[in-house]
Amino acid sequence: PSVVSLRRKTTRVSEKVGGAEGTKLDEDFTEMEKRVDITSRAVLDIMTKTTEYLQPNPATRAKMSMMNSMSRIRGQEKGPGYTQTETILGESMQRFGRELGEDSTFGLALIDAGEAMHELGEVKDALDMEVKQNFIDPLQILHEKDLKEIQHHLKKLEGRRLDFDYKKKRQGKVTEDEIKQALEKFDDSKEIAELSMFNLLESDNHNGGLHGARSPGETLNIKKAFCRNLSIN
Repeated sequence: PSVVSLRRKTTRVSEKVGGAEGTKLDEDFTEMEKRVDITSRAVLDIMTKTTEYLQPNPATRAKMSMMNSMSRIRGQEKGPGYTQTETILGESMQRFGRELGEDSTFGLALIDAGEAMHELGEVKDALDMEVKQNFIDPLQILHEKDLKEIQHHLKKLEGRRLDFDYKKKRQGKVTEDEIKQALEKFDDSKEIAELSMFNLLESDNHNGGLHGARSPGETLNIKKAFCRNLSIN
């Protein structure tokens, strides 16, 4: 470990074990930090649970994740990349219905039911793509870009705070210029971290977090409407 790293560890240990008082951040900053942390945890949890809602089957989720990763690598956005269970069932019904032939009432019923299931599979494909493009993808960008960047700034700020506190406690052994430089670096990092959190939270207030995104409730209504249509027909 570097000398700076050892200094920071020493300062952190003295704060935790010895109860040494570290440089405090103002209340507005800590409140923003708390809200950003909640936002980060919410985004990750909601992305996971939305995927579970779309595909309750763990094996299908794993396949969906792999297909999405491959699509991102290739720069493709064609479709879900997997076959819906409704489509598989519909194809089976239609296949056996055709084998039984038009003289069989059961066969005709299977063909009709199979067609309905096939259509439901198409609607679920559309639903999955709608939720992915307009809900999951914006959350993914938020998580991997904005929130990740904020975490980087906060980590850098914490390192500079520990460095400043270490030098401040060694007054007499460390020059005033070194202490002043450490304080300036700490203040710079605090300002950058504060601005990045402020921009994120302000954007959330003005745009509702996901501008233009369709809510899961709206997409669920699409699914319900189609299911009602199937039952009527």
